[in-house]
Amino acid sequence: MKISLFDYNLPKELIAQQQIKPRDHSRLLILDKAKNKIAHKHFYDLVDYLTTNDVLVVNETKVFPARLYGHKKTGGKVEVLLTEKQTKGNWLALIGARNLKIGDSIYFDKKLEAKIIKDIDGKTKQIKFNIAGKKLETIIDNIGHTPLPPYIKTKDSAKIKKDYQTVYAKSSGSAAAPTAGLHFTDRVLKKLAKQGVKIFKVTLHVGLGTFAPVEVKDIKKHQIHHEWASIDKKTADNLNKLKKQGKNIIAIGTTSARTLEAFSTKTSQLKSGSKWVDIYIYPGYKYKFVDDLLTNFHLPKSSLLFMVSALASRELILKAYKKAVAKKYRFFSFGDAMLITRDRL
Repeated sequence: MKISLFDYNLPKELIAQQQIKPRDHSRLLILDKAKNKIAHKHFYDLVDYLTTNDVLVVNETKVFPARLYGHKKTGGKVEVLLTEKQTKGNWLALIGARNLKIGDSIYFDKKLEAKIIKDIDGKTKQIKFNIAGKKLETIIDNIGHTPLPPYIKTKDSAKIKKDYQTVYAKSSGSAAAPTAGLHFTDRVLKKLAKQGVKIFKVTLHVGLGTFAPVEVKDIKKHQIHHEWASIDKKTADNLNKLKKQGKNIIAIGTTSARTLEAFSTKTSQLKSGSKWVDIYIYPGYKYKFVDDLLTNFHLPKSSLLFMVSALASRELILKAYKKAVAKKYRFFSFGDAMLITRDRL
C-alpha cells in the first residue's frame, strides 16, 4: 500500500500552537462510518452522544520533562531528548550534537553527568547518568523541559507543562502526551460518570517513535517502534465482562487503542500484565477489542493516520480531514478532536 495514498494538504496556520481554554471547548468532528455522515460539534457536546452502553478507556500516562540542555567538556551546547528508561541510571536518548562519541560525557545543572556508552542506530544513543533512582528522577523534574513535538514552536513554560498533560495523568514515563485525552476536563468526566458512562484506565508510555516519519514507499515495510504498556487484572476483567455484554468500547486516543489491541487475544479477550508492545495497525487490520476511537487529527503520511484509516476507510478518513481543513479545525497535539463511531448521527 503506497504511502502517497495517505497524504493531504494542510495549511501551516492550522497547526495548533497552544491549547484552547477551557480545554473542553475544542471542536469535535463526529464521523459516523456506518452512515457516512459527519457532524461538527464541540468537545463538551460529547456527553450528548454517549450513553450507558459506552465504555471509555483512557491512558493515564504522565509526560515527564524529557528534554535536557547540557554542554560538552569543551563548553559546546548539547540537547538531549530522553526516549526510554532502562536500569541503573541508563537511558536511551536522542542527542542533538555532532562530534560526540562513545566515552564522551555531557554535563548538566545539579552536578548531573551522562556518559555515552553505546551507539544504537546512529540517531539513538545509550547513556549512563552518574546518579540513579529517585534522586535522578527529581533532578530531571527540576531541570528538564517539556518534550513538545517539533511542529509546536511555543516556548516551554509552567503553563505549557500543565497544558501538555491530561487531567487524569498519573504514571510518569511518557516522552509525549496522549493528546486525545487533553480535551477532557473534570467537568466533562463528572457528567459522563453521572449519566452512567464507565471509564477505565490503562497505561502506555508514549515514545517519540510515534512522531517518527515513515520513510518507506510501501507502508507495510515500515518498522514500528516499541512502547511500554500495562493493564491491571481488575481492569482487564471488568472490560472483558463489559465487552461480553455487548458494551461499546471507545478508546481515548491511539495510545489506548494500541494498548487494548496489543493485550487482546484473537477471541477479543484482554489479558492483564505489563510488557513492551510494538503493534502496527494499518488498513487491513481488524480491530479485536476497540469499537470506536476518539482521536486528534494526525500528520500526513504518518503511522497514526494509517491506524485511524484501519478503523474507518482511508477514503472516509481523508474526506473528513478535507472537511476539517475547509472548516479550519486545529490540527495535531494541541488541536481539535474526532470521534470515529457508528450509528450515532
